[in-house]
Amino acid sequence: MKALLAPLLALLLAQPLLAGGTLARHAAFPSTHVAPREVLVWVPEECTGKARCPVVYMADGQNLFEPGKSYGGEEWGADEAMTARKGQKAILVGVSNTGLRWQEYMPQKVFERLPADVQAKAQKIGGPPVSDAYLKFLVTELKPFIDKSYQTKSGRQSTFVMGSSMGGLISLYALAEYPETFAAAAGLSTHWPLATPGDVSPEQVAAAFDGWLKTRPAKGRLYTDRGDQALDASYAPYAAAMAPVLARHGWSGASLEDRLFPGTAHNEAAWRARLAIPLGFLLGE
Repeated sequence: MKALLAPLLALLLAQPLLAGGTLARHAAFPSTHVAPREVLVWVPEECTGKARCPVVYMADGQNLFEPGKSYGGEEWGADEAMTARKGQKAILVGVSNTGLRWQEYMPQKVFERLPADVQAKAQKIGGPPVSDAYLKFLVTELKPFIDKSYQTKSGRQSTFVMGSSMGGLISLYALAEYPETFAAAAGLSTHWPLATPGDVSPEQVAAAFDGWLKTRPAKGRLYTDRGDQALDASYAPYAAAMAPVLARHGWSGASLEDRLFPGTAHNEAAWRARLAIPLGFLLGE
């Protein structure tokens, strides 16, 4: 770990002010498991000095804070959403994606339970999933660095993960694969079809998740949502098939919040508009 810290500290650039806090940029965070990538850490004013705060690890980090770098020029406004909260503030860690986004965010052990012909179709999008390696990076390399470098509450009850679309899939996967690390996960417009809708049936998706979750008893709390426009319009039958699977493995009642946002699509503008809701769920409000 010491070998990793030295170049990281050298790459840490000036910390510009963003709404209610500062943004630290780790330009090429090294890893022994995955390719280097930019990691952005937004620290609220309330989480400096001696105060320690929870941490939310967020997928697609380049879309969170800066419109000039986000997909389509629309960012989530994650710093604004956290600043506007009346309750507990949290440090936000934006983990940027790479050219292997599909492979890194596809739940590997779920994918392996899909029929072979479905796997073959899905791999045309990217390639074999490497999400197990991605989670090792997140848990064994990035989190220790964040806990050492920032004023975090490092325990499980103060550590959360979230993302949108396939970022929602990897967040759920992280919660179940590392229940000792994460207390809750949130997936906005969770991409339940796994692959291209139509290439895999809702029943096949549900069976794959069910088979995987039998090996990983559910712990923690889970938030999922979706709209009903554009790509999100295809999610309804998959979400319906997943509902009994999630309940069967312990996500129901207070441990699960599932929402539908009529009239909303699959994009950063939609996620920005409702970001306060999943953040509130993660932080227990």
